Amino acid sequence: MSNKLSSLKEHTTIVADTGDFQSIAEYTPQDATTNPSLILKAAQQAEYSAIVDKAVAEFADSTLTGGTKIEAIIDRLLILFGLEILKVVPGRVSTEVDARLSFDTAGTVAKAKELIAAYEAEGISRERVLIKIASTWEGIKAAEELEKEGIRCNLTLLFSMAQAVACAEANVQLISPFVGRIYDWYKAKNGVEYTGAEDPGVQSVTQIYNYYKKFGYKTEVMGASFRNTSQIIELAGSDLLTISPNLLQELQDAAGSVECKLTPENANASELEKISLDEKAFRFMYNEDAMATEKTAEGIRAFSADIVKLENLIAERA
Repeated sequence: MSNKLSSLKEHTTIVADTGDFQSIAEYTPQDATTNPSLILKAAQQAEYSAIVDKAVAEFADSTLTGGTKIEAIIDRLLILFGLEILKVVPGRVSTEVDARLSFDTAGTVAKAKELIAAYEAEGISRERVLIKIASTWEGIKAAEELEKEGIRCNLTLLFSMAQAVACAEANVQLISPFVGRIYDWYKAKNGVEYTGAEDPGVQSVTQIYNYYKKFGYKTEVMGASFRNTSQIIELAGSDLLTISPNLLQELQDAAGSVECKLTPENANASELEKISLDEKAFRFMYNEDAMATEKTAEGIRAFSADIVKLENLIAERA
């Protein structure tokens, strides 16, 4: 009998959301995504100690000092994890730019180019790497510039139509709308345990998917940050879904089939109207969405804090 994970794969590309590459192979995802929190978690596990030691050892005789050396070691650590993940998945790995660059377009572009150059130096084509960038205006503009140079981007911490439209207009490769964190905000605000199609996170990704397909945007939609398998099943048909190992396991253990919910036909039948955004219009539309502004800021703070924790971990071993 079919299980829900194999059935879901008939409608959607499955992506593993983890830095724990040893747990990926069992679920045979196409791609994998990481973020500072996931890398920090993996780096603290005994089975990955050798990778951390390798990154540190490569800079043992470096003339770099202080924060510059720590930054270089962390960048190397990101690449080493990415290289191991690419041995397991046939497709792409997403590697995130330091969240503290979220409001620095030039800094984001520079760091993205460094990461891509490091992958290419290891023989990895840039087509197999997505650079993850926060969906601020500055991040979106950085992605627009990078995409023109053939560096594909994954715009993360995305919670609103304003962010989604701006990303599509910038021709970014892929966006990661955060289903679970949208759900968290509305649950806390309204005291409601949303389920199925009534889930605000599900509704947000459905609207974005329909908008992209109706108006012919090439940007891929990858639902992310799930709290339960119900949210995942409601988004069957999305271009991609990035799922944590525990939820992948739940889907694999569940017998049955999954119905395709998101389709180009449904998108074309929707009553959505085209939106055009310059910077001023983006900032106003985004500011009107309290959930999006709060959750984006919260996410940037959390990822930035985990980068600092990772720096401290490296500093202790360097």
